[in-house]
Amino acid sequence: MVSTMTLHSWDVFSLMKLSIQKWGNSAAVRLPAALLDEAKLELGDQLSVELRPDGIMLTPARRTYVLADLVAQCDTAAPIPEDLAAWNNLKPVGGEAW
Repeated sequence: MVSTMTLHSWDVFSLMKLSIQKWGNSAAVRLPAALLDEAKLELGDQLSVELRPDGIMLTPARRTYVLADLVAQCDTAAPIPEDLAAWNNLKPVGGEAW
């Protein structure tokens, strides 16, 4: 019987040790470019920090959206897709008719 082991990139990064260094009046940890690439992060991205009993967890911060910004991205001249247009031809059922 032959046993194989797949080494995932997260296995390699979980073994990585990083140093806390002084940066002005603060402390900083530099993240290697390969780690940023694997995590699909870029310079300027925001991280959420969670203090846990066993250490610190960094996760990508959730984007916040403003409805007006999302609507501004819509193409108001675009045709309505056929599957959605079909709803306009259905007969009302129940109390939704006005």
